[in-house]
Amino acid sequence: MPYIASIGTYLPRWGTAGRRMPGDDEDAVTLAVEAGRAALRVGATVERIMLVSRDLPLLEGGNAAVLLAGLGLDPELEVVERLGGAPATLDALGSARPRTLIIGVDLAPAGAAAAVVGERGLQVRHSARVARSLPVRTRTATGVVHDYGDPRLLHERGWRAALAAAWVDAPVAVAGVDDPRIGELCVGDPPELPTLGASSGLFALAALAETGATGPLVAVDQASLSGITVADGAAQVYRREPVVRDLIPGTLAPGAEIPISLAAYERAFIAKVRWEAGRHSDSGELDFPPRFRVGEDGSLGTEYELVPLPRVGAVYTEATVHIPVPGLRTPYSLVIVELDDVGVRALARVTGAEPGSTHIGDRGHMVLRRVAVRSGVPDYGYAFEPDSEVTA
Repeated sequence: MPYIASIGTYLPRWGTAGRRMPGDDEDAVTLAVEAGRAALRVGATVERIMLVSRDLPLLEGGNAAVLLAGLGLDPELEVVERLGGAPATLDALGSARPRTLIIGVDLAPAGAAAAVVGERGLQVRHSARVARSLPVRTRTATGVVHDYGDPRLLHERGWRAALAAAWVDAPVAVAGVDDPRIGELCVGDPPELPTLGASSGLFALAALAETGATGPLVAVDQASLSGITVADGAAQVYRREPVVRDLIPGTLAPGAEIPISLAAYERAFIAKVRWEAGRHSDSGELDFPPRFRVGEDGSLGTEYELVPLPRVGAVYTEATVHIPVPGLRTPYSLVIVELDDVGVRALARVTGAEPGSTHIGDRGHMVLRRVAVRSGVPDYGYAFEPDSEVTA
């Protein structure tokens, strides 16, 4: 029987109060990293990750390397990527073993939530599963979506019929449903959820943990259902949900985008995404990005230890770029960030703030973002998000 030690949530700042949308530099992986890092604030040991989404950027080759790098975890950890919606996430949660990190991610509406399964905490147990076929929305291998678009059919033959077939007590929350009438079938006042897919069940679990509510939590996807029963215990909830705002206007420059060199991409991957510096044993100084050193005697020092860098710092200098670059929205701001306590400075693009609004001395965090998509390959790196823009 799983115990939930902590839950982390993340919502992009863009969109409206009821429907968030990802920024130009965000995708399912960057959202997953934000939610996962929030859940890992308890300092829990993780041995396995399960990522659930219908919006994974790489369906071949996988997204594990970027996900583990952004979370700062061992690159040898097991990562399971599951294509699915709200029921798939609750299925994973109900059968998870300790030291598992489960992350659900959605892009429309956008949001991500993560839960750490531990030895103690909020007790949950799997209580229901119903598999029924009602394919009102389909997606072909080429990405073409066909939507039958009948809310009444979903109401009468979809989630309501699935609830009846599950033989569960009246739920305290239902995830995966965009229907104001769902409250009629719930006990008390069910929480309003910002997403409808893989992350929605974890957002519901976070709300129940915060209020101390117990009882059945079910997740529905068209006509299939999965349910867990939330019992006694407590879980830490960490939310990163900034105040919503309109997407910052900008111009996408026309022209051919810069092509990608996969050889260069592979060589630079660790330095760009793992956010670590190289420390040579002879001097103890940090090099970022990690690199070899030539000693005073002319010998080449190739042995260094990789150490994690702080993800907080202050702006050392800044500039705003107005020259159009194909594939990038302009204008945009660049900063050199002096990281706390290590004497390392890093060049990064500013995210989550108006171009030109970041100044010398402003404090903020380094966050994983998608730098570009070139030749169909998402390229990742770190951006600087000012603290004034992080506050919820």
